[in-house]
Amino acid sequence: MAIPIETFSNVAGGNAFYKAITHPLITAAARELVAKLDASASVALYDPQRLLAGFDAFYPLDRLGIAGLFVQDAEQIGRAFRGQTARPVTELPSCDADTVLIAAFDSKATEQHLRQFAGRAELVSFDCLRLPGTMLSDRSRYLSNLNFATNFAFFRDTPGHHTRLTTVNYWAGYGGKAETIRFILFGGDGAVLADWSAALPGANGVVTLDSREVRKTFDLPPFTGQLFMHVVGAAGHDVVKYALDTFGDSAGALSCTHDANSWPAEFYAGLPAPDENEDVVLWLQNSHPVPIAAGEIGLNLMGDGEVAWLDRAIAPFATYQLSVSELLPAARWPQQIEIRAGKHFVRPRYEIFAAGRQRIAHPNVERTDLHSDENLPKFAPVLGKGFILPAPVLPPDRFVSTVLPTPMSTCQDRLPVKLAVYDPAGILAAEHRFGNLARSESVARTANEFLNGHLQGGYGHMELCYDFAAGEDADGWLHALFRFHDRQTGHAAETSFGAHLFNTLITYRGEPQSYKGPPPGLSTRLFLRIGPARCETFCHLIYPASQMWHAKSDTQLILMSGAGEEVARRTVQIARGGSMLWRFREIFPEAERKTAGEDCYVVVRDTTCRLFGYHGLITQEAFSLDHMFGF
Repeated sequence: MAIPIETFSNVAGGNAFYKAITHPLITAAARELVAKLDASASVALYDPQRLLAGFDAFYPLDRLGIAGLFVQDAEQIGRAFRGQTARPVTELPSCDADTVLIAAFDSKATEQHLRQFAGRAELVSFDCLRLPGTMLSDRSRYLSNLNFATNFAFFRDTPGHHTRLTTVNYWAGYGGKAETIRFILFGGDGAVLADWSAALPGANGVVTLDSREVRKTFDLPPFTGQLFMHVVGAAGHDVVKYALDTFGDSAGALSCTHDANSWPAEFYAGLPAPDENEDVVLWLQNSHPVPIAAGEIGLNLMGDGEVAWLDRAIAPFATYQLSVSELLPAARWPQQIEIRAGKHFVRPRYEIFAAGRQRIAHPNVERTDLHSDENLPKFAPVLGKGFILPAPVLPPDRFVSTVLPTPMSTCQDRLPVKLAVYDPAGILAAEHRFGNLARSESVARTANEFLNGHLQGGYGHMELCYDFAAGEDADGWLHALFRFHDRQTGHAAETSFGAHLFNTLITYRGEPQSYKGPPPGLSTRLFLRIGPARCETFCHLIYPASQMWHAKSDTQLILMSGAGEEVARRTVQIARGGSMLWRFREIFPEAERKTAGEDCYVVVRDTTCRLFGYHGLITQEAFSLDHMFGF
């Protein structure tokens, strides 16, 4: 069963109450509150905002001597909770309770209103669970999402394996106060290994965290766990976005992923089954202060209702290494796997081990609130290409670029999709129609096979779109996994994402998305982290357009120092429907790189169009690739 609390709504956004009661720093206070209520002879529950059931999901109130359940909204009278039927709060005096729990934060006014009805009872509320005022970004309202600008990251430092997290203080650009960031590092067993705060740099300054330095600073043993982050002084965004590089002392381990979605979901999908001689490990990282019970996490092949359940518990904030073959021994690439996550963890990572090499990527949130949208085929003439999912086609003489369409909504029984491959100038080079794929079909194709190994310009990009000639089942939540294999070194990388409307003035259901303000989003601000000196940083920028837009982009590549100061910039133009694959050292010469310093980064800025970007690192032995984050 999924945890019975809404963590995120695509209409209302994130649920700050969920983050407030699962925050690692309030666990002890929450348990003390429950113990105090358990010790009371009788407890009246006042639930004016319908928050009680969410709290109960993490801190069970099953041992309370409940004297009655009371509500403020007349329409809530009669609803049930733990055997109690809700009554109007005006009947509170009749229960003669020893304690009244006000299931709300910021409860001072409520306590004043309730005092005359509570008699001799002691009034307690969720305010005893508040974080210190020094950790709040919005001190006027506790359940402001900005007070819970948090996230988790997979974080590892073991012999030969390390991680490096990079982000930037983009909150200052939205008026944030740029105060501090709190880090809590959990080990594999869920125990806290380190807890510290660091001052945020000034506007656009870089934050870098290297697992080797953390381990040395706190004198830690080897660990594979998760890093919790809480930003104080946030504005504009309530999610901590980051780039995460995973690398090893040997050439066989190099990969990168971006920030995790900080809201746990009931389902995730797009987990690839292992190929021959591969082991696919799903890193299950409990995001909550309560255990995941045995039988709560399951895997099934996409489109197959038979679920294999994990018969073991996972401790609070702990990490479990689950080999896909442990539960689904017959699963083989290109089959894909659905994760029954039960809202127990934020977007997980998976790691693929093959022939002495390894790489990390992530599945995506599978939506449960969608249904087929009959208007999408009708609006096709207006929306042009409509929803586009763009991805690189790396130089085909060296790399194999593969696409695997992945159902990412529980309503998607069919996927009518087609693939187009374009050269850098936006000229169509090849097309392939997948047809109307059934949910259980897993069809992986390579761009190389359609191109016969040749692409004008030496590289390009592919776009996965709906094919309404094959079928009309569409919901706008079109996803795919893209896998890239380097025939020269044997290394591989993969990434996955979803489709959007791009570069059109016509809007449809919040698309084209905008990071700031209402749609349409028609500008770009992407963060490109720069790798260490031994690695070359590369970037693939794609200019997808659902409808006619500017013939060429007006893209600024801005080299920034770690302190957030501009060092140099270059203007480049990308053809509409085309792309640009470039390397950091080719754009910015050594003198500028030296001035910018080792912790520099690049901002990709364009006020004329929305670009989609991928970033990576490459050495003589390996490479990494994932999509970039915008802010």
